[in-house]
Amino acid sequence: MCRHRAKGSAPVRNVPLTLSEAADLLEQGLPGHRVEILQGRLTVTPPPDGSHALSLSWLVEAFAGAGARKAGLRYVQGLGLWLPTRPDDFAIPDFSIVEAHFRDALVRRSCYAPEVFRLVLEVTSSNWSDDLGPKVESYAAAGVPVYVVVDRKHDEVLLHRDPEDGVYTRVEHFKRGSFVPVPESVGVALDLPVDTLLDGD
Repeated sequence: MCRHRAKGSAPVRNVPLTLSEAADLLEQGLPGHRVEILQGRLTVTPPPDGSHALSLSWLVEAFAGAGARKAGLRYVQGLGLWLPTRPDDFAIPDFSIVEAHFRDALVRRSCYAPEVFRLVLEVTSSNWSDDLGPKVESYAAAGVPVYVVVDRKHDEVLLHRDPEDGVYTRVEHFKRGSFVPVPESVGVALDLPVDTLLDGD
């Protein structure tokens, strides 16, 4: 991308934008959309639909009821995660469980270091392939202990855990009617119903 001179504006040097600059422009031009850089590629996710939003709201209530705050954790939506895969890479998971002191781990662009994340969760939208491909690789490379994908494309939930050498060593698939157990490494005991994750509450 390049900066071009608008009609009647002051001269602007035609300089290629960096990925970070392009991401900034997209964020400004597409309010409500989520802009990320995954493996050196800009991605844009549209605003969530009703079921997507309800699923995330339910998760906040579920982790609150499970005592996450008493366990020294926070549950947040749309918190930036700085990724080690490439210099400008970052993701904005739909939902995360983080250490209570996460704000001390700010890197830049309102993104935080991966070591304060205990769990990240994505609910798939139109660009579902990012959640099932690049984000699996990126979150594993960052050492995020648990990655949950609410895969509405294939009507199931995937639980990735125990990253080693940039790869999740355990991946489990959960179908409707079952529950996803939150791993002990997260720090709270909770079973997540697949139907509620897929459809919202």
